[in-house]
Amino acid sequence: MKRSLYFIFCLTILVFWSSCRKDFEFSPSTGSLQFSKDTVYLDTVFTNIGSSTYNLKVYNRSNNDIVIPTLRLAEGQQSNYRLNVDGLTGNGPIAGKEFENIELLAKDSMYIFIETTIDIENLVADETQFLYTDAIEFDSGENLQKVELVTLVKDAVFIYPQRYIDGETGETVIETLTFDADGDGIEDETTIQGRFLEGDELTFTNEKPYVIYGYAAVDEGETLNIEAGARVHFHANSGLLVTNNASLKINGAPSMDSETLEGEVIIEGDRLEPLYENVPGQWQAIWLYNGSTGNEIHHATIKNGTVGILSDGNQNDDDKLVITNTQIYNSSNFGILGRGTNINGENLVINNSGQSSFAGTYGGNYNFVHSTFANYWTNSFRQFPSVLLNNFIVDEDNVTHTNPLESANFTNCIIYGNDNPEMLLDKDISEAFEFKFTNCLIRFDNSSGFFTGDQYILSDSDLYDSCIFNVDPEFLDSSNNKFQIPNGSPADGSAITFGNLNADITGTPRGMASDIGAYESSEFEEE
Repeated sequence: MKRSLYFIFCLTILVFWSSCRKDFEFSPSTGSLQFSKDTVYLDTVFTNIGSSTYNLKVYNRSNNDIVIPTLRLAEGQQSNYRLNVDGLTGNGPIAGKEFENIELLAKDSMYIFIETTIDIENLVADETQFLYTDAIEFDSGENLQKVELVTLVKDAVFIYPQRYIDGETGETVIETLTFDADGDGIEDETTIQGRFLEGDELTFTNEKPYVIYGYAAVDEGETLNIEAGARVHFHANSGLLVTNNASLKINGAPSMDSETLEGEVIIEGDRLEPLYENVPGQWQAIWLYNGSTGNEIHHATIKNGTVGILSDGNQNDDDKLVITNTQIYNSSNFGILGRGTNINGENLVINNSGQSSFAGTYGGNYNFVHSTFANYWTNSFRQFPSVLLNNFIVDEDNVTHTNPLESANFTNCIIYGNDNPEMLLDKDISEAFEFKFTNCLIRFDNSSGFFTGDQYILSDSDLYDSCIFNVDPEFLDSSNNKFQIPNGSPADGSAITFGNLNADITGTPRGMASDIGAYESSEFEEE
């Protein structure tokens, strides 16, 4: 009996105490909130494309439970920011732009999540970028506290396929490309989402960035010119496709500023936040389809794709692809993938590829001079080395098709990475397999004897002329795509004079005793 009375007494006290808390515990805030940051910078966004979600943490470090009378965006309902305030209920964040009577317990905190979508045309009429600001206001009057919000908005040219409603199914259908995909002279309907560029879209300038959804395609007989300083951004599963008898001309120029790269053409994904700066696989590929010709790429940086450049067919066309002074980084599969094609390259740097930085497959003709093929991929297991050559392809039915590798010449090139070997020569004896490495620095250790065949006789000067094996070139910082070499590097002064290539990828003159790779050696500054 006593125990029952004691239980009832305790329960009564608890209920009374709880009622008191509900009615009297929370007192108005006094302007003493603390914040995880005084300004929230929402990184650069393109007009009409939503930002990532950013967060602000609000602290009540006092010993009192408080109520914040108002929490609002300074611009109110007209603001281009959106808030989600956590902690208002037990059901997760609540969306809105103005809130009242937010309770915050003593020594507790809450999150505010912030997003934005901004139409630059509603802000300015003739600017290509605009700094948009607002603030989150806590309370008012003498207790008013603010956290500033800042976003840089960029205008852009958007290229995307048409969408329409299927009359029978009611489903949304996205436009796909129709072109001669198999070279039989008949147009084929493909499943590639995208559209062909119109005549007035065939020159990309440096006035505004270009944001592409799906594949932007260059039609037969047309040429896409991309001018120096242009910026091209691809959305997920998007890319550039150059069809039969069409051409791509990327006309970048040397840059005076190594930070802004004002002359280079930069091609990457459309996520501008620092978190995505070096994330591979954000878009698909620059696809030079079988039959495309006269393709040129000069002074470009191509990054964060699935395949940086995919070149198909036309192995006897010396104008299929000429690429110079170009960097390709962070490709989730291949930096450059050639399939029975023709590529001539000078002063190239390729690194951080999920498979190979360069793969010349199904034969073809390839010539590279003063190029650095590196691979320091660490995101996952890597199956292939930095450089892969073969003269066959295996189809989906496991049938092998062969095609001659007529030439694969590497002169004054570095082939290196974080694996060993960084070169694979996969030869089908039924077809030609012609290659030569001249004055190259290569990571290839076959001391185990695992790799057999005459293509791996490193002492054969007809295949490996004056090459250096398994010596670290001493790159400046391979993890950050900095492949300059220092004075005294094994690659320093080890090149052969070849052709008319008188400057390195930065425009630095090459001396009489020039260096292997894309960069001339320099004195590294001590940090």
